[in-house]
Amino acid sequence: MKRMLELIGKNELENVTDFLLLEIEKLNKAGADFALLASNTPHIVFKQLKSLAPLPLISIVNAARDRAVKEGYKQVGLFGTGFTMQGGFYNDVFAESKIKVFIPDKDDRAYIHDKYMGELVKGIIKESTKQELLNISKRLKESTGVEAIILGGTELPLILKETDNIGIPFLDTTRIHVEKVVEMLF
Repeated sequence: MKRMLELIGKNELENVTDFLLLEIEKLNKAGADFALLASNTPHIVFKQLKSLAPLPLISIVNAARDRAVKEGYKQVGLFGTGFTMQGGFYNDVFAESKIKVFIPDKDDRAYIHDKYMGELVKGIIKESTKQELLNISKRLKESTGVEAIILGGTELPLILKETDNIGIPFLDTTRIHVEKVVEMLF
């Protein structure tokens, strides 16, 4: 994770693609039937990776989009790392189904990214952080009319839960992705 985020931070996306492709090639040689990127941020290179990969790839972003379509959402918010929120890949995939993706304003994006990398990735869960994330969710809902918030970071469900009940659901991309994989297996 550290190496990949370092490359993404330097905007060395070709190196990110090469790094991930090497791992997918190992899976292919080991006999895997398909592969997945079990986090959101590396999807910044998913399109390029998919075109080069020797295995079919199951996208966490496509799985989240499919869930949003199933639920009938037309407007969703997106939380994640700064790379995920600003990467545009969620917007591109969701636009294929005419779903608009909204991201928090600059200050709220910075807060989410800082807490994600500084706390959640390290397993630190603070009630004050949770409350501010819920406040950001409410502000995004009020300012844009989003019908759900995509938890576009695999650590976000550690702090934000469906049971938080702020008037709109959180879409846990990790859970949605796993459900998609299980569905494909059976």
